[in-house]
Amino acid sequence: MARYVIVGGVAGGATAAARLRRQDEAAEIVILERGEYVSFANCGLPYYVGGVIGERDALLVSTPQKLREELAVDVRTRHEVLGIDREAKAVAVRDLSTGDEYRLSYDKLILTPGARPVVPPIPGVDLPGVYTLRTIPDTDVIKRMVDEGGVESAVVVGGGFIGLEMAENLIHRGVRVTIVEMMNQVLAPLDYEMAALVHDHLREQGVVLALGSALEAIEEALGGGLLVRTANGSAERVDMVVLAIGVRPESGLAQEAGLEIGPRGHVVTDEHLRTSDPDIYAVGDAIQVVNPVTGAPCAVPLAGPANRQARIAADHITGDAEARYRGTLGTSIVKVFDLTVATTGTNARGLEGAGVPFAASVTHSQD
Repeated sequence: MARYVIVGGVAGGATAAARLRRQDEAAEIVILERGEYVSFANCGLPYYVGGVIGERDALLVSTPQKLREELAVDVRTRHEVLGIDREAKAVAVRDLSTGDEYRLSYDKLILTPGARPVVPPIPGVDLPGVYTLRTIPDTDVIKRMVDEGGVESAVVVGGGFIGLEMAENLIHRGVRVTIVEMMNQVLAPLDYEMAALVHDHLREQGVVLALGSALEAIEEALGGGLLVRTANGSAERVDMVVLAIGVRPESGLAQEAGLEIGPRGHVVTDEHLRTSDPDIYAVGDAIQVVNPVTGAPCAVPLAGPANRQARIAADHITGDAEARYRGTLGTSIVKVFDLTVATTGTNARGLEGAGVPFAASVTHSQD
């Protein structure tokens, strides 16, 4: 009987476990998850803060108990993998609840460690009232502050998907919001002409945009609150700061094990999602993928690709030699107040940088 060990839960890990069970009813499947939650909806976190999602349990896609009962998966939350012994085909694990450590052997290992929020190395990012939003505990803290009525104003640093969703939901809760974005536009995958429409709509909804502004420092303000300073010399006093700058891959475990790592710190895999060790696969936010339009390596930290990669890796592990991942277009969609903003493929800036000739067309329709 084969033993498949999965490091990490959420989109990639839980999907891999479910697919492995469908393909191999006899296998032993173990998920080792460092946090308390094995499968939850990252994209729903801002909407729980905003009250659009009313029940906290609605964020949970699956639970350890459900995976055990329905799929016979051994789910071990609060178990951190300390290292990989590739020669012995075993992982060293610490039970964070008890402090006990043990080794667990594997026939195949799937790494799905995800990514961590970018926290810039500037003064004040560790002050009370400065948050990132990546996990359910992150969400609990932010929501508690808003619920208690102590937040009248906030700065959201970063104009990506999470930043805009966070800004919208804080506005819904009656909080004044400024978005500080280093680029001259929000939503980097969009061409500027489309982003400009989003800028207009954000301002109509009361969001203040500080575009082309790099965060320089966060300080304790006189009389309470936080003072947010940007590189262009502006300063704003607010009650809360949410850092939504982006994510970095959690590839330290793979790097320490001697697996091949790409130039931006992502785990390198082949078309079957195998790492440089044929018995170790990797999926999700921590891996380097191929852009099918340009053929260049890239990283796309989205749940959709992670789910697909997990299914393909599981299929290949269980004998489907033709299971291949052909790259990530980066299709994404986000609600911005009354707008729906969607993108796929590569924008003009990316095509120009890759030397790919293209034509551009702008259409205006009633729907």
